[in-house]
Amino acid sequence: QVQLVESGGGLVQTGDSLRLSCAVSGRFFSNYAMGWFRQAPGKEREFIATINRGGLTTDYADSVNGRFTISRDNAKNTVYLQMNTLKLEDTAVYYCAAADGPDYYYTPRHPREYAIWGRGTQVTVSS
Repeated sequence: QVQLVESGGGLVQTGDSLRLSCAVSGRFFSNYAMGWFRQAPGKEREFIATINRGGLTTDYADSVNGRFTISRDNAKNTVYLQMNTLKLEDTAVYYCAAADGPDYYYTPRHPREYAIWGRGTQVTVSS
């Protein structure tokens, strides 16, 4: 059974950087597209970034494009989210998720396409 555990969250100031990690246990990590989402209090879960099985294709939400970078290391069963130039509005619980899609270039944006989720890690950005 595949399980996801996020880490790396914390309290930072505006303009700072943070790198989140998502460790994936279980077999066949390289078969899954991986995504990062976030949810702020009172708001819906929001797509942030996704990466295909091989790590060559990525997609980002407009709100983070150019500031955040998703990557993966299939040898370590880990996906990362490098977050730079953090803003107050980036404050949220960040979740990683896995999607077993139809082809190699699958990079889904919608939460319903992801079957497996981690428990999340809190990121708080202060001024």
